Amino acid sequence: MSTETQAPNKNKRRVVLAGITVAFLAAGAAYGAYYLLVASKRVETDNAYVGGNLVNVSSQVTGSVVEIRADETQMVNAGTEIVVLDPADAQVNLAQAEARLGSTVRQLRASYSNVDQLQAVVDQRRVTLKTAQEDLARRAPLAADNVVSGEDVAHARRSVEDAKAALEVAEKQLAAGRVSVAGVSPQDHPSVQAAKADYLAAWLAARRNAIVAPVTGYVAKRSVQVGSRIAPGAPLLSIVPLNQLWVDANFKESELRDIRVGQPVTLEADVYGGKVAYHGKVMGLGAGTGSAFSLLPAQNATGNWIKVVQRVPVRISLDPKELQQHPLRIGLSMTADVDIANPGTGVLGTAATAAPAYSTNVLNQPLQEAQQATDAIVAKNMAK
Repeated sequence: MSTETQAPNKNKRRVVLAGITVAFLAAGAAYGAYYLLVASKRVETDNAYVGGNLVNVSSQVTGSVVEIRADETQMVNAGTEIVVLDPADAQVNLAQAEARLGSTVRQLRASYSNVDQLQAVVDQRRVTLKTAQEDLARRAPLAADNVVSGEDVAHARRSVEDAKAALEVAEKQLAAGRVSVAGVSPQDHPSVQAAKADYLAAWLAARRNAIVAPVTGYVAKRSVQVGSRIAPGAPLLSIVPLNQLWVDANFKESELRDIRVGQPVTLEADVYGGKVAYHGKVMGLGAGTGSAFSLLPAQNATGNWIKVVQRVPVRISLDPKELQQHPLRIGLSMTADVDIANPGTGVLGTAATAAPAYSTNVLNQPLQEAQQATDAIVAKNMAK
């Protein structure tokens, strides 16, 4: 090849190499600008999973299951009866409590009447004593004139002593009778109040034979079966409220430095892919790594120790409206992208809230209705 032919080829190679060099420099500059403006302002992890409350439903009373009205995957509303127990035992106990309350009222009526009767006995003993004393006072002067015998006077004195003793016994019996009823009406007597409390307990047990859902959600992990004899506190099934979900994103310990409470987070779920984006906020930081709370925590004081980067869960809230449009399930995989350029609202850690985080009022019972029932029982047994 001639010298004239080689010269243009060298020029072309130089142009190509220069173009490649410029392209690499431009790519490096673009990446540097992207890192400074975008990548350094965000922290991302795909080690994130959906979390939620698993509300365990149990019975408050002992009984046999006669009906199950909800099964797994079904949605139930708060207050809906989901398990029904045999009401026979509870109805018998309620009837017995009503009978005990009535019997207690009637016994107290007898106690109050006994006080009046004992008071009448005391009055009678006082009259007897006064009569005996007057009889002795008449006979004593006559004994000096030998009008009456000394034996009659001795009998009169013994009569006075007997009357005094009888009066003392009657007064002590009256005092003992007043101790149990003094200062309180029959309706407010402690014995009646205790019988009322027993009736309320039996009334509550009868009402609690119908086990209701404490929250709105989906039934999961049902273990109860028809015919089972269950005890208070035994888990029957679980309810998952899917409108109260969050995400636990496990970030590396080296990525936690710039994460703050309140920072916005963009999330993607594997179930929907990149077509659906969720928006949440950082709620707080876990109290420790997963290995610290494991059944057998890692023991690193060994000679063959190898450092492993630890991960700490960061809890991220989810928008309820977005959850309603695109429902999630507990345990689904997520990708979390935290905007660390946002200063947030505080350090990564939250103080205890004053208000309860979760609550339900479907377990409340109308005790006023039961109180009215006890008042009616007392009034019926107080009637003359």
